[in-house]
Amino acid sequence: MSKLTHMDETGRARMVDVSGKVDTAREAVASGFVRMSPETLKLALSGEGRKGDVRAVAEIAGIMAAKRTSELIPMCHPLALSKAEVRIEPAEGGLAVTARVKTTGPTGVEMEALTAVSVACLTLYDMLKAAEKGMVIEAVRLLEKSGGKSGDWRA
Repeated sequence: MSKLTHMDETGRARMVDVSGKVDTAREAVASGFVRMSPETLKLALSGEGRKGDVRAVAEIAGIMAAKRTSELIPMCHPLALSKAEVRIEPAEGGLAVTARVKTTGPTGVEMEALTAVSVACLTLYDMLKAAEKGMVIEAVRLLEKSGGKSGDWRA
């Protein structure tokens, strides 16, 4: 069986079998950035966008996305998350998005953290696109993960 393609010996797609793995505490942190003009950033920080409090809505969207990652990413296992947190903070040139996700289980939460960041960034874009269509979503990446057989990792 090829782990790279998630195909079994008959060539059919399959999820990786994690039934033999030990449940451990697992955590992942991911980040992303939405680059925008100073005027759009000011609007985002004001809480008075046409669609409401942009940061609050995007944070909630990110949390919701983390919880539904297995419905969005093929071959991802559904996980019972014990924590999903998304924070959106002003930074030079735009908004920085960070997600922290935790679970205790047989597989990691890296995809949940990355999905949370991605959807939060997309939500920011959606809510601010009337003010600026040229915003850029960039630098979505895993910052750290802990737990499991492979242990801890940091970017």
